[in-house]
Amino acid sequence: MSRSKTTAWAWPAWNSSSRTRSRSTPWPSCTRNASDRCAVDQLAEGYLDRGRYFTDRLAYGIARIAASRWPDPVVVRTSDFETNEYAKLLGGHPFEPVEANPMIGWRGASRYYSDGCREGFALECRALRQVREEMGLTNVIVMIPFCRTLLEADKVLEVMAAEGLRRGENGLKVYVMAGIPSNILLAQDFTERFGGYSIGSNDLTQPTLGVDRDSEALADVFDENDPAVTDLIRILLPRVQTLGRPVGLCGQRPSDDPAYAAFLVRTGIDSTSVAPDSFAAVKRHVAAEEPRYGEDRMAPTGIRPAQADQPSAA
Repeated sequence: MSRSKTTAWAWPAWNSSSRTRSRSTPWPSCTRNASDRCAVDQLAEGYLDRGRYFTDRLAYGIARIAASRWPDPVVVRTSDFETNEYAKLLGGHPFEPVEANPMIGWRGASRYYSDGCREGFALECRALRQVREEMGLTNVIVMIPFCRTLLEADKVLEVMAAEGLRRGENGLKVYVMAGIPSNILLAQDFTERFGGYSIGSNDLTQPTLGVDRDSEALADVFDENDPAVTDLIRILLPRVQTLGRPVGLCGQRPSDDPAYAAFLVRTGIDSTSVAPDSFAAVKRHVAAEEPRYGEDRMAPTGIRPAQADQPSAA
C-alpha cells in the first residue's frame, strides 16, 4: 500500500458546487415551482447558458483538488446520488421517480445512458473535459459507480466517447467501482473495459448480505467485515492485479477500525480512503502492518502487484 506518490479520491461534490440537479439548459423552464425558477436564475446570474454555469462550477471544484495534488493521480467518481437525494436538490423533484429502495434503484451508471438523465451526465463529461483539456490537469481519472453489467459498462463508455472522453486518448483512464458482486464475479471482463477498481465497501455489503443500508431494523446485520464480504475482496484483487490494474477501497471502515485497515494491507490493496481526522492513526496502523507481510508477499504466488497510476503528460 505504501507509495512514493499517493492517489487522491474525489467524491461527487457537484451538488454543493452548483446546488442544482444536473440537467441541460432547457430544464429550468420545465420546473413548475416559481421559487425554484427564481433560485436558479439567482444562482446562474451572469450565465445565459445554464448548462455552462453547471459545468464551470463543477470543473472549478474538481480543478482545485486536481491542482493541489498535481502530478499525482486524482480519481473523480461521477455522480451517484439516489433518486430520493436528487429529488431534494433544487429543481429535482419533478424529474425523479419515487422508489421503494433507492439504494438499489435508478442510480450510478444506469442513469448515464438513460433518456431521463443522459443530458445531465453529458454536462459532467464536459466539465471533466474542461479540467483535463482546457486546464491541463490530465492527472484526473474518471470513475464510474454502481455499474451492474458489462452491457451497461459498454453503454456508459459509449456516452463518454460521444462527449469526447475516450479511454486512452490524452492519457485518460476510466476506473469502475466494485460495489456489486457482479463486478467481482466478472472482474476480468470488467477489466477489459476499465483501467482500475475501487471497492465500495458499503455498497458491496448491501447486495452481498441482502441488507438495505438505510434499514434501521437490519442495522446490526450490516457488517463490512462479514466473511462473505471480505472473501469477495480477497477474490477480486488477484483477478485484476494479475492484469496490472490497481485496486483501492473507499469507505469509512479503515478509518474507524484498525483491524480492517490491517486486513486490507494483508490483501495487497493498492490504496484506501481515509477520513482526514484519522489519517495519522491509520497511517501508523498501515506502517506497523506492512513490515509483517511485505508488499511482495501481499499478492498470491504468480500475481504481480499492480503499479500505482502515473499521470499522463499534459
